Amino acid sequence: MLLDFFSFVVEQRAEILHQTYEHLWITMIALVIATVVGISIGILLTRYEAAAQPILGFVNIVQTIPSIALLGFMLPFFGIGVLPAIIALFLYALLPIVRNTYTGIQGVDAAIKEAALGMGMTNLQILRMVELPLAAPIIFAGVRTAMVINIGVATLCALIAAGGLGEFIFRGIAVNNTYMILAGAIPASLLAIVLDTLLSLIQRHIHKLLKPLAIGFGILCVGLIGQAVWPSANANPSSLVAGFNSEFMERADGYPGLQQKYGFSIEAMEMEIGLMYEALNQKKVDVISGFSTDGRIAAYNLRVLEDDLQYFPPYYAAPLTRQETLNQFPELQSLFQQLAGKINEAAMMQMNFEVDRNKRSPRAVAQEFLDAQGFTTFEKKQGNPDLIIGSKAFTENFILAELFTLLIEGQTSLTVELKQGFGGTKLLMDAIINGFVDIYPEYTGTVLLVLLKPEAATVDSLVQNKDWVYDYVQREVQQQHNLTWLPPLGFNNTTALMMRENQAQKLKLNSISDLKKYLYNDERIND
Repeated sequence: MLLDFFSFVVEQRAEILHQTYEHLWITMIALVIATVVGISIGILLTRYEAAAQPILGFVNIVQTIPSIALLGFMLPFFGIGVLPAIIALFLYALLPIVRNTYTGIQGVDAAIKEAALGMGMTNLQILRMVELPLAAPIIFAGVRTAMVINIGVATLCALIAAGGLGEFIFRGIAVNNTYMILAGAIPASLLAIVLDTLLSLIQRHIHKLLKPLAIGFGILCVGLIGQAVWPSANANPSSLVAGFNSEFMERADGYPGLQQKYGFSIEAMEMEIGLMYEALNQKKVDVISGFSTDGRIAAYNLRVLEDDLQYFPPYYAAPLTRQETLNQFPELQSLFQQLAGKINEAAMMQMNFEVDRNKRSPRAVAQEFLDAQGFTTFEKKQGNPDLIIGSKAFTENFILAELFTLLIEGQTSLTVELKQGFGGTKLLMDAIINGFVDIYPEYTGTVLLVLLKPEAATVDSLVQNKDWVYDYVQREVQQQHNLTWLPPLGFNNTTALMMRENQAQKLKLNSISDLKKYLYNDERIND
């Protein structure tokens, strides 16, 4: 196992080094800004005591905000990418720096300050020559703490396309690849340990190193600002950029296979699945990997590029359950038979639209659909659950999981517990195989390529017909994993590449093959 991990690291060394550089860069630039601002605020608080408690209280509150929530809050204002990541890291770094600066200066012996004043020193001279040098070890300890915090939080910034070692971690979680998770987590830990050790050595000799540190800090500021400006000044405005989620970047039916089938590659930003559409709408990216039944296609006026080489198999949705569960509760078979074929693409797209665009809850939308179909629904039942229903972490799966819950609790005496938002398809598949989940909404094409992984020739022969795919996966998951497909719900939610309609129209892109031709054509048109 250890040898396999080392082989993986060697194979991925270029990307690991690149992500480590990105991670270090966003951490350091946020830390530099936080150090300048934090020390300045800390100094001011020692001069204006009345403001100390409110401002320290504010930075304390910022520190308590969950990092995911803070990143999500900033998206409408700053979009995706490095900028919101740096702002979030800056805010998290403020507390230890401000507090330690304030505490360190306040802790300087009053007699020493009086003596300096008696020698005729001005307030500025006292600050520069007495208070800051004596408080330097405590201030530096705050900077060390901020740095370690930021290295950890920076892994989450991969969710908003800021890069860094979080990309490997989230890809690994999505496809349940331990080596990939470790390839992101270990360098991040080593980065924190090495930098903290280096800063601790500097801290021991801080009084001797104050002047070199000030010069080095100034050079670092200039270098980081130059790095921030240089890429944007030299960016190629005519190239297209894609936004893909972590799972699509690694899955068998995702970007690697797409590159091979169509023979092209595109610069891709990795981001959380819910952000792709917003990033496309805000022109942060030009192409995304979306879902054909997503309500945001109409809401954002997107064009679905034709999969003219038929790379993506049919993704017909159906409940996937454990055979033991079906044996214990045989009424589930006839119950889901009543739902079979009732949800077409238009209906599913409308439900997704209601949640994504109109901000309604998945449960309310699912209940409205079942009520319209004549099913009885009730409020959530209390008590120990008979069944556990899971879902993946995107809108449609949330809706379907709620729909399954309402259907079962409304039509039977069974009680259901929902476990929503599994971080990756493979995690949820492992959960149902190992008995931690009883039912969840799945797609035939996903099971075909992610769980069963047949030979390419088998896949090519199957994808021509949705019934062939369903029959094949139904038979194989039963034989290999003792899982059972319940009747299909009726809609095909295939993966698709999408662009803004006006951009696709301007560039005359109707299919994925058209996209390839454009990417390798020197005469490009800007959007």
